[in-house]
Amino acid sequence: MGQRNIDHNEERFSYLGDDKMIYIYNCYGGTHSSALAAAYHLKKLPLDREPTDKEILSIDVFNKLTSKDMGKLIFHGYDEEKNEVYTLGRGSSKVVVPAMYDLAELLNKKGELQTKILFSNTSPTVPLAMTIGGFFSRRLKINVIGVPLLIIGAKQAHKDIIKLVEQTKNSAKVTTSKIEILDNDFGK
Repeated sequence: MGQRNIDHNEERFSYLGDDKMIYIYNCYGGTHSSALAAAYHLKKLPLDREPTDKEILSIDVFNKLTSKDMGKLIFHGYDEEKNEVYTLGRGSSKVVVPAMYDLAELLNKKGELQTKILFSNTSPTVPLAMTIGGFFSRRLKINVIGVPLLIIGAKQAHKDIIKLVEQTKNSAKVTTSKIEILDNDFGK
């Protein structure tokens, strides 16, 4: 099996320690709701108003990832507390996140895990327009229909995604677990 090319340089990990977190926002493709969550988390999108079309489309991976990117951790940056923020497209798999959890737990038991990891499922925030837009754009390659629907969906979901990010950050502050999975089934 070939090696994964994930850009993990020494500088990135120099910040990590017991008081730091790795946030991994995850959804089906890793290119819509989780990309938006990472952008809100890193304050790349406004928290006090609905984002513009241009702001949504300027997110580095928004509607740009393909099925070949599923299962890859995509690094988005450091938050204001120097915590790492990633996204993950898990596809239709129900085992990707639990497998990553088990690997992290194994490393933790061996004393190799030096930071907390929080997996946050963004799928409950996805409105129908985003689902249909993603299908047209990513699967059928019909961007003329898909992209406008994705923008509508991103705008419809912005308050829920901001709420999810806030809940994720709050969970990180209170958890005593080294590794945690948030399903985020709030009101959906």
